[in-house]
Amino acid sequence: MKVTPTAIAEVLLVEPKVFGDERGFFYESFNKRQWQEETGLEGEFVQSNHSRSLHGVLRGLHYQIEQAQGKLVRTVVGEVFDVAVDLRKQSPTFGKWVGEYLSAENKKSLWIPPGFGHGFVVLSEVAEFLYKTTEYYAPQHECCIIWNDPDIAIDWPLVEEPVLSAKDGAGKLLRDAQVYR
Repeated sequence: MKVTPTAIAEVLLVEPKVFGDERGFFYESFNKRQWQEETGLEGEFVQSNHSRSLHGVLRGLHYQIEQAQGKLVRTVVGEVFDVAVDLRKQSPTFGKWVGEYLSAENKKSLWIPPGFGHGFVVLSEVAEFLYKTTEYYAPQHECCIIWNDPDIAIDWPLVEEPVLSAKDGAGKLLRDAQVYR
C-alpha cells in the first residue's frame, strides 16, 4: 500500500497494491500490520459501515463532538468526491478542507482522523461507500455542518443542487457549530 499525506497532512490518501489480470483483480483493502507500519497509527477499528446512494446525493458534513471517529473510507461501486474538514479549533488548518475522488476504479481510500468533519457527493449513477470507524456511532453526539458553508467554501464538483437529507439540509454554519478544542 502507498500512503500519501494530503494538503492537510493528517488526512491520508491510501492506494492499495492491486493484482489484476484478464480474470479480474485482487487487493487487500485493509491489513492491520501494514496500516500501522505505513501510518504509525495504533488505533483499532470498531465498526464497519456500508451506504448506497444515488447520483447527486450529498451526505455530510458529519462528525461526533464526543466519541470522535476516525474513518477509513472507500468506494466499491461508482464514484464519489470525498471531503474532510478540519474542525480542531487549535489547528493551523482549522476550517480548511481537502477533497479526493474515490471510485471503484481507482480503489483509493481516505483516512479522516478524529477531529474532522466528513462528507461526500455521488458523481456516478449510484455509489456504494464503505468505511471503518475508530469509535461507535453515537447519535447523541452527532453534529452536522452545512455542505455549502461560505467560510469553508468547498469546491464541490456539482452541476445541480445536491440531494440532501433533512438533517444535512439543516446543518449549521461553522461559525455557529460546536467544534473540537
